Amino acid sequence: MIRKVLAANRGEIAIRIFTTLREMGIHTVAVYTDPDAHALHVRSADESIRIESYLQPDEIVSAARQAGADAIHPGYGFLSENTSLSTACEAAGITFIGPRTDTIRRMGDKLESKRLMEKAGVPVVPSWDRNPHDSEFPVLVKAVGGGGGKGMRLVEEPSQLAEAKAAASREAGKAFGDDRVFVEKYVRNPRHIEFQILGDAHGNAVHVFERECSIQRRHQKVIEETPSPALTPGLRARMGDAAVAAAKAVGYVNAGTVEFIVGPDGRFYFLEMNTRLQVEHPVTEMTTGLDLVREQIRIAEGNPLSFTQSDLRQTGHSIECRIYAEVPEEQFRPDIGTVAVYRPPSGAGVRLDSGIEENSEVGFHYDPMLAKLVVWAGSRSQAIHKMQRALSEFVLLGVRNNIDFLHRVISHPEFGEGKIDTHFLERHSALLRPATEEVPVEALLAASLSSARTPAVTGSATAAFTDVWTSGPWRIS
Repeated sequence: MIRKVLAANRGEIAIRIFTTLREMGIHTVAVYTDPDAHALHVRSADESIRIESYLQPDEIVSAARQAGADAIHPGYGFLSENTSLSTACEAAGITFIGPRTDTIRRMGDKLESKRLMEKAGVPVVPSWDRNPHDSEFPVLVKAVGGGGGKGMRLVEEPSQLAEAKAAASREAGKAFGDDRVFVEKYVRNPRHIEFQILGDAHGNAVHVFERECSIQRRHQKVIEETPSPALTPGLRARMGDAAVAAAKAVGYVNAGTVEFIVGPDGRFYFLEMNTRLQVEHPVTEMTTGLDLVREQIRIAEGNPLSFTQSDLRQTGHSIECRIYAEVPEEQFRPDIGTVAVYRPPSGAGVRLDSGIEENSEVGFHYDPMLAKLVVWAGSRSQAIHKMQRALSEFVLLGVRNNIDFLHRVISHPEFGEGKIDTHFLERHSALLRPATEEVPVEALLAASLSSARTPAVTGSATAAFTDVWTSGPWRIS
């Protein structure tokens, strides 16, 4: 049995991991760097240890040894898909709560993973070792060892290929320490749909249905939901079978994600496998009742899956919005500052995975994601309305953020109709511009000052500020 776990991460995902560990009676250990010395995740753990960097596997393992932790959970990002951490854990006799090192390595190499999937009968996007013929354009140049849009170039014309490959290679080398790139067919206006998988050390593997992740900016997901409005029962079954085949092809153990793109014609192709827990895992938990972190712990302890594919069911619909400290109107520029007022929404079917609180410092050292707002309802339309309500009640002052932008996206008619793909935000660039003028600084100050003397703020953030500004006890005329 695992008795003490160190979370090799920070912010909301570390807190999310600790929540399940506490419910399981497992002792928790946080690590932190100097900028995170007063962070919420540090105070959420039973004990904490200072480190120099979240990217040094030897330092992470040393902290685990110092704390007497018998397992490390990598969360996502940082070292979660880096074989150096899983290898260091193996050498130290510490359980790594994730897949085997060999699986991480093989799935981290996009060319090798494509070859393995093709051999397993999983549809893959056509790619070439040679330069494609003119008739095969447009194409994508992609980094072999990376993701997140880095080392990626769209090439419309053959004359652009050489320059695109050189630029992508330089970027990939800087980002991933691997400058290899390859060329694959570009599928226009695809959906990005992923399947959650779970596998154990006894040869069992299942999928836990899909997540629609097509609303993206800069190749990064912004809004996710399940079930996908695009999948018929037949297409869902075929994609789910392909995801399980992918898991079995590599002997997958623990939680992971098989990502696909789906073309307008309904054909789907393997994109990559993420060998970790995903940011958007809560929507799967909300519709299935599973705790995926708990399942990760059970699998890491050597237990077989406690259910079969036929036991799994989805109920209702769930949507997740990522709350970032960024300015969508300024090309998603990250923002920094101190969280002055923090009034998150609540209510039945509303979940918030957050790494901040009032007076939290938001700096430039790490990713600007602050929290994940998740809702559940009986149908997709009901879930959209619930998310609209939750976003309109979410008050976050002190750092500029994307809450109003998310409300505009969720409220767009084509989103409501399920007419979405990975270029949705490019087509609807007007969503990047606010519908109303920015609230005056005086109104923000009045709302902040009055928060201690008035009931909790309700209604949209803008309306709340305006109400206080014009008629509250701190009226400014």
